[in-house]
Amino acid sequence: MDIKHLQYFLEVVEWNSFSRAADHLYITQPTISKMIKNLERELEITLFERSRKQLVLTDAGQIIYEQAKLIDQAFKNLGTELEQLSGLKKGHIRIGLPPIFDAENFLKIIGYFHEEHPGITFQLVEYGSKKIEEAVENNDLDVGVIVLPTKKNLFDYFSIMEEDLKLVLHTSHPFANKEKVDLRDLANESFILFNKDFVLNDRIILSCNAAGFNPTIISESTQKSNIVEMVANNLGVALLPESVCDKLHKNVSSVKITNPTINWNLAVIWRKSQYLSYAAKEWLNFTRKQLDTEKQPMSSS
Repeated sequence: MDIKHLQYFLEVVEWNSFSRAADHLYITQPTISKMIKNLERELEITLFERSRKQLVLTDAGQIIYEQAKLIDQAFKNLGTELEQLSGLKKGHIRIGLPPIFDAENFLKIIGYFHEEHPGITFQLVEYGSKKIEEAVENNDLDVGVIVLPTKKNLFDYFSIMEEDLKLVLHTSHPFANKEKVDLRDLANESFILFNKDFVLNDRIILSCNAAGFNPTIISESTQKSNIVEMVANNLGVALLPESVCDKLHKNVSSVKITNPTINWNLAVIWRKSQYLSYAAKEWLNFTRKQLDTEKQPMSSS
């Protein structure tokens, strides 16, 4: 059954005439009559009592009429909804963020996007990079912020931030007033790390191994605030991104790490060859443009 069959039927009922319905639709009367006949044949019912001078719906015709109105309205609503999606009047974006990430500037970009498209809603979830990749791969998230490298065969991405990790330690620690500390000098320290869902966990352990020691890990957490609080209570040392270290507890200091330095590169990823909503595509384009604008040097007056 074609939606046109039902729409032509509705026109005949509304105008109470095949000829007037045909005129309104800019088609010939034989055409609309044939469409109604085809509809009756397909449904195996009679829609009109044709023995009378006026068109009168049969009982079955009345049922079809009521349901056809609902179907026609749903079809029109579908068109409206799709127009709203393509016009970014509606939409929903699911974004994964790592808890270690200082997301202030990133959330500002989301705010700017929302100002331009107030009908778009956001779901923000906090996972480690490994879980974010898994969620994007399984279409549980549209996009995610992760620590590079990522699986290039599965994901498209663009970088949003690159910075070094710094040593975070209690202000009473002997290294607290140093300008920099070699990583190998931390061989006897107790480490507080993010848990194994975080790529940073692997990155730190591998870097320590490269410096000649296996770190002693006394605690793991999923929250940077808990890690900082443990350091503030002199339970151990941590390695955190530089941007996080700019907002540390008063009992905590941060020092540059050398030999080797440890860095992280954050990127926004999305699944290759997978459907992305209008809203998610536009948000990706918007975010990339905002980041490019922030990177441009300010002109001197």
